[in-house]
Amino acid sequence: MTRDAEQGSAGGAKPDVVLPALGLLGTLRWAWTQLTSMRTALFLLLLLAVGAVPGSLFPQRSANPAVVTQYLQENPTSGPILDWFQMFDVYSSVWFSAIYLLLFISLIGCVIPRAIAHFKAVRSTPPRTPKRLSRLPVHGTIEVPAARARATGLTPMLAAEQAAALLKKRGYRVDVRDTATGTPSVGAERGLTKELGNLVFHTSLIGVLVSVAVGGLFGYNGQKVLVEGESFVNTLIGYDSFDPGSNFTGDQLDPYSLRLDSFDVRFDREQESHYGQPLDFTANLTTQDGPGAEEEQQVLKVNAPVTIGGTNVYLVGNGYAPVVTVRDGEGDIAQQGPVVAVPSDGLYTSLLVIKAPDAQPDQLGFVGFFLPTAFVDEAGVSFSRDPDPFNPQLNLNSYYGDLGLDDGTPENVYVLDTDDLTELNSRTTDDGGIVLGVGQTVDLPEGKGSISFDGLQRYVALDIHHDPGQLGALVFSTLALLGLSASLFIGRRRLWVRTAEGTDGRILVEYGLLARGEDTRLAGEGASVEKALLDRWLVPDGPVGENGQQEAGASSTAGGGKPNTITKDNS
Repeated sequence: MTRDAEQGSAGGAKPDVVLPALGLLGTLRWAWTQLTSMRTALFLLLLLAVGAVPGSLFPQRSANPAVVTQYLQENPTSGPILDWFQMFDVYSSVWFSAIYLLLFISLIGCVIPRAIAHFKAVRSTPPRTPKRLSRLPVHGTIEVPAARARATGLTPMLAAEQAAALLKKRGYRVDVRDTATGTPSVGAERGLTKELGNLVFHTSLIGVLVSVAVGGLFGYNGQKVLVEGESFVNTLIGYDSFDPGSNFTGDQLDPYSLRLDSFDVRFDREQESHYGQPLDFTANLTTQDGPGAEEEQQVLKVNAPVTIGGTNVYLVGNGYAPVVTVRDGEGDIAQQGPVVAVPSDGLYTSLLVIKAPDAQPDQLGFVGFFLPTAFVDEAGVSFSRDPDPFNPQLNLNSYYGDLGLDDGTPENVYVLDTDDLTELNSRTTDDGGIVLGVGQTVDLPEGKGSISFDGLQRYVALDIHHDPGQLGALVFSTLALLGLSASLFIGRRRLWVRTAEGTDGRILVEYGLLARGEDTRLAGEGASVEKALLDRWLVPDGPVGENGQQEAGASSTAGGGKPNTITKDNS
């Protein structure tokens, strides 16, 4: 002993404990153990759910970049800060992807060791028989009288084999052991499906994550506005807006086409409290799977998408498209056809922008609103009284100048920037605003041209979604529910039966049950097993007298022997 140790012993103080250094390998092993623990996996799953919340609170660029731009303009202080934290790109952000990948790794690290352990458990025999079954939470003893045993030729070994056969019928996997001794026993176990369900649940979660990742990498989402009579071909140039996955290639687009033949809207005309509210939207389509394929008539409704070419086509919006003709100052047609009007209320009061960049000598632009059923109140303000087009009307302001479309800068087709334009018609000028009914034409001041309202059509807004991981997500989520149900409702139990022969020839049968975890049904299982053993050896289950033998009223004899004796202990 060293001098310092002697002084420490003399003073009664314990020497400091020096922990060994983990080292690089030990630190990595510790970090891997922490990451692959079930507690960490559950925490990451909760963190992933919390991390998805901003995606529903803030507009996302992948869904609507125009709304994000407007949000940044309206919030010049907080907007850039939120954008730096990628709150407008939540699902593709660095921090969300990190949580996603860590959860993926954690689940794999949890599942693989447990799967190996479960595989070994399935291949192994039930655990050895405890020396004292009376210590188990549910246990009992059955005595088969000597007379009954002699009459049936029952021996401890035969009793063990019969008990094993009964337990096997009840779904246990059994193992008869200690056959060379005077006390053979049976080890039985069932409920391995519980652990299998747990493994299926966690493996399915990995499958769901993989399916979502596949959808994000190889899927795409696009939008298209179709006016009645127009067609759409599934090519990149055919979309109004397109949001591809990270690994998307143009080869993924199947060359199908669809045409909007008609669009019908049914409004409520019976209930006064809901008068004018829409009841049903029906888009009649003609689809074609590819060049040269036969045309097919299909119906598209809200929440009833049309599936074609590996995509789902959803009906997400609709409105009116007034048909207008714009002539320039030289009398030539500068713009002709339907123009999409964006509804702003339930009566389909719609905002309208018309751009005529081909007009000469000056480009022309119009902005205003469309009214399906126009009325004018006492103050001279026009408004719509019904969503059906009983009295369609256009109210427009006109401008001329450079529309800013020739420099190649992308412009929103539904917005007209009037800062660099000169006003021709508006309510604030002497010429007044343009008011047009169907079939009417208005000449623009200064000989700049004219505009006419030729007719009215309807349009639909389509959302076209391709998700190659959709089927996988459905399959794995279903398996996850089944696995979770199995792990919750299936009990894993172990049961042992030991037999022996008493000094007077009686056969003593002792059993005990043990559950892995809490199992409120274990006592009921013990009672069922005991009853099955009693029925097998014809031992009546009746009241027991003070001397330990069954009372005469419930006893039975076999072969002229003594009444059967039962001793039960479920303490």
